[in-house]
Amino acid sequence: MNQEQINNPLHGLTLETILTRLHEYYGWKGLYQRVRVNCFSNDPSIKSSLKFLRKTQWARDKVESLYIDTFT
Repeated sequence: MNQEQINNPLHGLTLETILTRLHEYYGWKGLYQRVRVNCFSNDPSIKSSLKFLRKTQWARDKVESLYIDTFT
């Protein structure tokens, strides 16, 4: 096992899994309140949000940070 991954709470999780769990926990409105990106407020869906987050590193970092803060 790679030493860098031992304490990584996101290891083994896909972006889709992270986003789905956050959506189930907060809903789209709650996600938008915590991470101000339009993909969570204007006609949101998992598919469109994944497309945006895969292209936009700063937004993905915020979503991953929210996941860590919420579930660890």
